[in-house]
Parts: sequence; C-alpha cells; structure tokens
Amino acid sequence: MKTLRVAVIGCGSIAQHRHLPEYEQNPHTTIVAVCDPVEERAKKVAKLYGAIAYTDHMQLLEKEEIDLVSVCTPNAYHAPISIDALKAGTHVLCEKPMATSAEECEAMIKAAEEAGMCLMIGHNQRFVSSHEKARQLIATGDIGKIYSFRTTFGHGGPEGWSVDGENSWFFKKDQAFIGAMGDLGVHKADLLRYLLGEEVVEVGAFVTTSAKQGDVDDNAVAILKTESGIVGTLTASWSYVAKEDNSTILYGENAILRLEDDPHYSLIVHYKNGETVKYELGQIQSNDEGGQTDSRVIAHFVNSVLEGKEPPISGKEGYASLNIILAAMEASRTGRTIKL
Repeated sequence: MKTLRVAVIGCGSIAQHRHLPEYEQNPHTTIVAVCDPVEERAKKVAKLYGAIAYTDHMQLLEKEEIDLVSVCTPNAYHAPISIDALKAGTHVLCEKPMATSAEECEAMIKAAEEAGMCLMIGHNQRFVSSHEKARQLIATGDIGKIYSFRTTFGHGGPEGWSVDGENSWFFKKDQAFIGAMGDLGVHKADLLRYLLGEEVVEVGAFVTTSAKQGDVDDNAVAILKTESGIVGTLTASWSYVAKEDNSTILYGENAILRLEDDPHYSLIVHYKNGETVKYELGQIQSNDEGGQTDSRVIAHFVNSVLEGKEPPISGKEGYASLNIILAAMEASRTGRTIKL
C-alpha cells in the first residue's frame, strides 16, 4: 500500500500533541515537511520528525511533493490555507472550527470538489467510544424517543494548552474569530448532530466575555431545537477552574444516557425500569492527564484517502456543525432566536 507524504502547517499545540504524533505512528504516512511563521518553532518540530522546515506554506506546497496536509493554524487562516493546499492537489485535514464564515466554508467545499481532493474537518468527538456506543443505542431504538439533552465542554482556558500561553492567538479576535464557542462549542454541535442523527433548526444563545482578558467569547450557553422538536442546551466555557467537563446527557423515552459524566464509567444508562448499565469504554481525549491519547482523526483521514471514499466528517459536515455556532453568535448579538 502506498505511503502518503504528509505536511503539517501550523506547529502549535494541536499539531505537536495530536497530528504529528499520530501521523508518525500511522504505518501509511511519513512526515515530509512542517510549516510555521515562527521559524524557531518550525525548525524545532522539523528536527524532531526528520522533516523540512518552512515559514511560508506556499513555498512548501510548491517545493514538496505532498499527498496530505494538516492545517493547524489559527482559525482565521483555516480557509485560505486549506484552499491553497487543495488547489495544489493535496488532500486536506483542517482543524476546527472549519472557517470563520459560511462563505469561507462554501469556498473550501468548492475547492475540494473542483480539485477532486478529500477535505476532512478535525472533529474528534465522533470517534470517542462512549459516543459511538450511545449513537448505536439511539439508532437501534433502545432509548426510544429523545426528549432533551444537555452538553458541555469547559476547562480553564487555552492559556494552559497553547504554546503561547496567555499571549495565545486564541484570545485575539483577528486570528481566532470566536473564542470558547469556536474552540469547544463547535465540537459539541458536531457531536449532537452525530448522536441524534438529525439537524438543528433553531438556535437561541447568550454569549459573553467575562473570565479572560481578550476580545473573544469565553462563556456561552445556547438553546438548540432539532428538526423533530428535541430541545436542549449546549455550554462552552473557558472559566472552569477545576477539572475539565466534557459531558453530555440525553433524556429519552426509555432511558437517560450519561456520557463522560462519571470518573470510572464513560457511559451510564439509567433505564426507566430501574436497571442501570455501566460501560467502561476508555477515557475521552482530554488536556488533563490520563485522557485518551489517540484522537483517531488521523487514522480516519488517512483511510479515507487510501480507500478513495468520503471522510466521516466532510467539508459539508464541518459546515453544518459550524453553522450552529454562527447562529448562536448571531442569536446572542441580536437577542432573538435564529432559524437555520
């Protein structure tokens, strides 16, 4: 089987902790080049992986024969760099949030279609074992009709994760576009679409900046309604000063599903007949110690390219999930609910 030549553009924490190690461990890929505007960082990462360092992504695309590109840059550059790579004839895995607007999402999807290249968005929550099991239980009818849900993703903020700490691009609107909702909320929007198997059609929200020094949101609560009438809440926060919370609870006709809400069992199902089933399915990927180390995103991306099939989280899927967050931002700004 062909070995795919990989370039990683953007050498910050997500590249160093997720993309690069997972490409290195994948038997079908070899890391050829890396790119970062901070030359010292690019060289340091390149040396670690035996790759060539660049500070300009266009030079990398012009000089190297690349099959796959991971775009791990600040959010504002996701669309332009992804489009450049697609036009250069490389398959693209773009970090979330996919882009900064509906127009950018559409341009990325169009570029992938015209180039005949694979475009995947890096939402890893779909590949968490407890989430996969919950989706199966819902799809088989075991839980019955879903009435409501609540999902949250919160931690102490990107300064504890980003390579630039408190000076991170995450806090700068011109680079990040949005804050906790783009960093965390969009993951949960994608997860809800995956679990429920239907689209969100109406969004209301309160989005605030209260915990951090910056010009992006750091606390948000959205109320979502799906096409079948399921209603629930989505919370994204950078103000959780204790343990990270990445939980989801689904309230169904026959049972309540508690996902990533218990330190020992990743999925607990409480049935209305009094029975409780506890699943030990491994821990969710986390910035906290002890979390899952392999996101499985790279494996799915590589397999999609090798098998010539649409990736599990295509550009259209990434767009649909981001659209929920864009609607939440608009709902908060205007003080009204937004219909999708």
